Amino acid sequence: MRVIAGEFRSRVLKSLPGTDVRPTSDKMRQTLFNILSDTVEGMVFVDAYAGTGAVGIEAISRGARQVIFIEKDRQTAGLIKSNLAMLKAETRARVIHGPAGIYLGGMGADIVFIDPPYPLTTEYEAAMDAVSRRKIPLVIVQHSSRYELKEEYGPLHRARIVKQGENSLTFFRLSAVVEEQAMVEEQGRDLEAAPEQSVPHPRDSYPEQGHKQIPIRDTTCDPDKA
Repeated sequence: MRVIAGEFRSRVLKSLPGTDVRPTSDKMRQTLFNILSDTVEGMVFVDAYAGTGAVGIEAISRGARQVIFIEKDRQTAGLIKSNLAMLKAETRARVIHGPAGIYLGGMGADIVFIDPPYPLTTEYEAAMDAVSRRKIPLVIVQHSSRYELKEEYGPLHRARIVKQGENSLTFFRLSAVVEEQAMVEEQGRDLEAAPEQSVPHPRDSYPEQGHKQIPIRDTTCDPDKA
């Protein structure tokens, strides 16, 4: 298993043979990041149910500002830390050992990638319920092509499905109205914490990264050409 592109291109990652960990294949990772293109750069990216951490490490390699890995299995979480240490990327990452469904409910990010074990359909619902309350701009879910997620989870609306054999990626985007509200709310919290001074309009002063509209490229509709 290798990093596909970016700073750590072609670096080999450690894995745990003989376990129940199902790493996202190189082909599926390439499809995912071809769709995201350069929008990963400067973003906070969450790799939930991280397994070997291959997706999150790919995000770091492609310029993510910070990647948060959530993994319930202690041995597998240790593997992620080992891979990060090998790449000397620990300062750009945080590894959380615990259930993703719980930690996602208290976490903010720009992009969240969710990939539970395929048979655990209840984990999909728990994770999507958690991220829908956090107003995450873009959520991507990897799942079996036989399993179809709902069209909406709170303010998150299904934007695209990419199928690749038995595996699929479903993209959910925060509705434009809710995204604007989230921007204003976050700017309001920043202003409350700042020293008293002249107050610019939130749209003028909101930082460019975070809560910005993240495009979902349509140039990879044929996964075999991704």
